Amino acid sequence: MTPPPPDQSRDRRIEDPTNLWVIHPAGRMLLPWFIARGISANAVSVGGLTLGVLAALAFGRWEHWPFVVAGSVLSVAWLIADGLDGMIARATGTASPLGRALDGLCDHGVFILIYLVLASSIGTLDGWLLAIAAGVAHALQSNLYEGERARFHRRCKGLASAPPQPSRNPLVRFYDRIAGTVDRFARPFDDALRNRSDSARLAAVYGQQAARPMRLMRLLTANTRVGAIFVACLAGDPRLFWWFEIGPLTLVLIIGLVWHRSVEARLARSASPVERAFSSIPIIQSKDVKK
Repeated sequence: MTPPPPDQSRDRRIEDPTNLWVIHPAGRMLLPWFIARGISANAVSVGGLTLGVLAALAFGRWEHWPFVVAGSVLSVAWLIADGLDGMIARATGTASPLGRALDGLCDHGVFILIYLVLASSIGTLDGWLLAIAAGVAHALQSNLYEGERARFHRRCKGLASAPPQPSRNPLVRFYDRIAGTVDRFARPFDDALRNRSDSARLAAVYGQQAARPMRLMRLLTANTRVGAIFVACLAGDPRLFWWFEIGPLTLVLIIGLVWHRSVEARLARSASPVERAFSSIPIIQSKDVKK
């Protein structure tokens, strides 16, 4: 059979290098084999969850380095399965809301289990409190990063976010106001993209400039966390991973958000960045013909 074409939905400029060179190539290599045998995307998601559970149990024996290595290998296999299920769904046209929910549940479930296993292995109150604090930081970081990445991909295609529709329910309005804080700061650029006659050029310049803060924020991916867990456990103290999440990764998020918003604000205020970026493109003008 002819392998399906590689997924072009991800912008390589902001993709994690381990995804580009290890995770996604491995998934594409396995894709024809799974499709030929009729293995569904949901089955792969469940299989990935199983690999993640085994990785968590292995990391729970972090006092012994062979278990740490095994946990790392199983985690890489889980990440490959996490990408492969989406590839199968797109290649077979079987993507569904249930599949996306299952995929998300498996992703978050593995990290929750890893936190629980590591906290249990430490067995102290301060260990549990640190794990909870890191888990909250993880949830916030992942949610905001996924929002920024989706916004970046959408804008690079010239698509602006639609203005939010206010709800009549006061509780829903309150939730939308809190959850949409970042969106409110990002909205001026979406308005400019929506209203500009040269929106394609504006989107292209945005993609060039916003790729830099997005490359910084790719440190917030699961791949980075898997590597950090491996290093912390190999060093003999899983708490180092949690401190890494609470401190450096939170700083990465703050810097990335401020940097991204500053790029948007600069482009939304003036057309000059667009003109400068495209000033090198030759323009062919017709000569006047004198009678």
